[in-house]
Amino acid sequence: MLSRTADHLYWMARYMERAENTARMLDVNHRMSMMPQSPTQQEQTWAATLRIMGLESEFHDRYREIGSDNALEFMSFDESSPSSIRNCLKAARENAHAVRGTLTAELWETINGTWLKMRDFSRDEFMDVGVSNFFEWVKYRSHLARGVTLGTMLQDESLHFIGIGTFLERADNTARILDVKYQILLPAGEVEGGATDYHQWSALLRSVAAFEVYRRVYRDVITPERVAELLLLRVDMPRSLARCMREVYANLQRVRNAHSSETERMAGELESQLRFARVDDIVKSGLHSYTMRLLDRIHLLGNRIADDFLVPLA
Repeated sequence: MLSRTADHLYWMARYMERAENTARMLDVNHRMSMMPQSPTQQEQTWAATLRIMGLESEFHDRYREIGSDNALEFMSFDESSPSSIRNCLKAARENAHAVRGTLTAELWETINGTWLKMRDFSRDEFMDVGVSNFFEWVKYRSHLARGVTLGTMLQDESLHFIGIGTFLERADNTARILDVKYQILLPAGEVEGGATDYHQWSALLRSVAAFEVYRRVYRDVITPERVAELLLLRVDMPRSLARCMREVYANLQRVRNAHSSETERMAGELESQLRFARVDDIVKSGLHSYTMRLLDRIHLLGNRIADDFLVPLA
């Protein structure tokens, strides 16, 4: 496959996944902001979301205060925000258009239709539809694109590069959410297991579609250690780091070339470490330092994939 084609497929998938991840975080934070909490707590929540997305400096260039309205506007519609939902869906569509002949007609129409609807969304319509309904629409369109991809695309290199982009982006997002939210919530619950504590941890799980999964797996109160185990190490959890890296490694094996042996080795090593790690050891050594190392390795792996398969940066 031409590196330019692989590049567009990879980034198309990453941007669609990023739009969904952003919608999930914003939806949960918006719902949490409706609960009784101090202005300081609310500001802390939105600041954490900006930190997860790596958008703090860009946000402060545009807005003086961190608040619900400003954060929602910036991360949903702002054209200057590199990871706003609008810009992610636009970038996904642009990459899809560049390889339109590689995609099925159904997949192209899904991604193109999503952008056309997003392009016409106004702030007034956003408020009329309802904040949560808008985020549900973004998630639905991402799910639809993923389903159409799996249901109509040939099982060849195109699908594998889409898989690499999707799961690498998801791994990065899950690690960021767990790290930032864990740091905020762990010392926040004055009485562990209390009502506030429960709602905060359940909100974290809902942001990665893991609340029902947690209840099914553990059938008990929500504890920080089990949340970390679920989102890091459970290979049967679709958005866990372990599952994402298994998918990245498997797809890399299917597209290997003469230059990619070291990249494949790095992905396999990371997948193996997550598969055999124990959450007790991770927590004892420090979850923050562990997730930071994971994020560094995910970033390095992304760079290696770009070097081996994609269009070199100018």
